[in-house]
Amino acid sequence: MAFDKHGVCDACLSVNTKEKIDWDSRKKEFENIVDRLRNKSGSNYDCVIPVSGGKDSHYQTYICKVKYGLNPLLVSFEPTPLSQLGEKNLLNISHAFGCDLIHFRKNPKVYIKLARIAFERVGDHLWPNHVGIFTTPIRVAINFHIPLVIWGENSQLEYGGPNAGRVSRTLNRHWLEEFGGLLGNRIEDMIGVDGLSKKDLLPYIYPSDEELSQTKITSIFLGSYFKWNSGSQTKLMMDKYGFSVKKDKPSIESHLYCKSLDDETVFIHDYFKFLKYGFDRVNDQLCVEIRNKKMSRETAAKLIRKYTGKMDPTILNLFLKHYEFSKTEFYRIADSFTNKSLFETDKLGKLVRDGNYDLIPRYLP
Repeated sequence: MAFDKHGVCDACLSVNTKEKIDWDSRKKEFENIVDRLRNKSGSNYDCVIPVSGGKDSHYQTYICKVKYGLNPLLVSFEPTPLSQLGEKNLLNISHAFGCDLIHFRKNPKVYIKLARIAFERVGDHLWPNHVGIFTTPIRVAINFHIPLVIWGENSQLEYGGPNAGRVSRTLNRHWLEEFGGLLGNRIEDMIGVDGLSKKDLLPYIYPSDEELSQTKITSIFLGSYFKWNSGSQTKLMMDKYGFSVKKDKPSIESHLYCKSLDDETVFIHDYFKFLKYGFDRVNDQLCVEIRNKKMSRETAAKLIRKYTGKMDPTILNLFLKHYEFSKTEFYRIADSFTNKSLFETDKLGKLVRDGNYDLIPRYLP
């Protein structure tokens, strides 16, 4: 996260970038790309759409199949562990829009090893998932000779980041390594660790430049060509296309009930973001609500004080069981990634926790 000389963060500055975009011109640009790369003979798929089954996946498929009449091949890299709601939504997206779907179920032993290593090394057990969701669809596109891959929101444009003023409209290896959440760790760094071989890591290795040039892959963000609005898009997918959300236990009242539905342990990823930077998905989504003029800063601040950085014991136990960590190991690793300047400490510099064993932030709105 970076701030300009006026103290405005690059996420807020990216909103100004969005407002200055000529979206009609962008739409025509998208249509030109589609017309150029569509399979006119009907002998192959028109594009690959990477999907998880979530709200964005539904919307991507809606735009491509319903609005533009494309014949997409949906490709999903299996979340771990896949929730029942996630599986339901993944099946729904195929049925609702009438699309073929490849659900890539990876080697669980290799994935668990990668997740454990990444959790200790960079504080993110979802690191291998971040790699796989970006590499697998590209590998499928190459193997099926499909030249167009259409992703969802452009996270750099929606949430800011380094060089947010120069937002890329395409996703390539450079974008993945710079903005894809790899945290400075590369798949090559995993070869030889805990017995992992290059063959084990094949699904996570981005195709070579030679492979990419042979198929001439064009990989674009839909959010670079259509103004993204998660709220209205989610409502449309729920009302007309069967997208399901959490109804028994909505997160952050009604504001996060449609997020991270496919994998409950995403919460741990968000919790570590809080430990490192002092904000988490709660802050991210409420800031989007403010920027979209759907909520006041005062209301958002109240919700942040109530929800941000709170550990969910049920999800923690699920994480510990699935990834084979003890609670002692978990908090040892968590403390090693915690920015102590952001949280209360005692006279010896040890982190202070409240009655629920949550850290006590020094800075809340």
